[in-house]
Amino acid sequence: MWVAYENHRTVTTLSEVVRLVLKIRRCPSPDCSRYHRPYRPEEEGRWVLPGHEFGLDVMAQIGAWRYQTHRTVTEMHGELQSRGVQISPRSVTNLLARYEELVSLSRPGHGAVSQALAAQGRVILAIDGLQPDVGQEVLWVLRDCLSSAVLLARPLLSATQEDLAALISEVVDSLPVPVVGVISDGQQSIRKAVAQALPEAPHGLCHYHYLREAAKLIYEADRHAKKELKKRVRGVRPLERSVEGRADAVGQVTQGYCQAVRSALTDDGLPPLDAAGLRLHTRLTTIVQSLDRLGERGPCPRNCANCKSC
Repeated sequence: MWVAYENHRTVTTLSEVVRLVLKIRRCPSPDCSRYHRPYRPEEEGRWVLPGHEFGLDVMAQIGAWRYQTHRTVTEMHGELQSRGVQISPRSVTNLLARYEELVSLSRPGHGAVSQALAAQGRVILAIDGLQPDVGQEVLWVLRDCLSSAVLLARPLLSATQEDLAALISEVVDSLPVPVVGVISDGQQSIRKAVAQALPEAPHGLCHYHYLREAAKLIYEADRHAKKELKKRVRGVRPLERSVEGRADAVGQVTQGYCQAVRSALTDDGLPPLDAAGLRLHTRLTTIVQSLDRLGERGPCPRNCANCKSC
């Protein structure tokens, strides 16, 4: 095919603004079935999607921020502007939607999923909702626990019993095998929707929520213990201020211990398996043992200013 004409596009990437010169080719033969049909360069698709002005690297960065660090649209917009990318909040939202479409297209086709489900003979359905920002739609995801295949993902403005039951029924009708069980976080609307759409299927809590409910009394006791431990070390900040600016060994050692105490206080742990109160008790005990050893050692007999043993 011959080069018929040129087009120009301006693409904003994370590092620069690029002007693309596109050579459009068309077949000049009237007898050809593709006569005068324009063909754009394949390289264009590696830079930007059709109808967009921001590069694929900007879109990928927005998707990574959203689903890896859970940033809001406002936070992503501010970060891009700090990097020199001139973009509006609405464009960030649009690029995030395009990212989600590309991710959904990269998943295996429904035929492959149906074959995998047919091979295992049953489905254990998991349902949960994710709300990225307050006030935005909730993304409801239904997947199979055995194959980890996502069966349906759809945003909803409301999470009523009827809305969720419709989603469950839509998935059940499209499956080649029966649903033998449902797992969720126990939300009341989900319970009623499962009872309406799958009255015969057993419905249970997921392992995390089950463990969290079982450990609720232990968690409350651990939180109370952490609060009481914090009361005993509230004087660390005045002590730290008293040695600020001191370059001698005593001042540096005191600042180091104060930083260790503050670091222990800010570590919340990860309940229910990693109890924050027990972790704080362990760290404070370690600090106290270190101070006891330091007291038993005593001051430097030579009274030197830079003695590490002090």
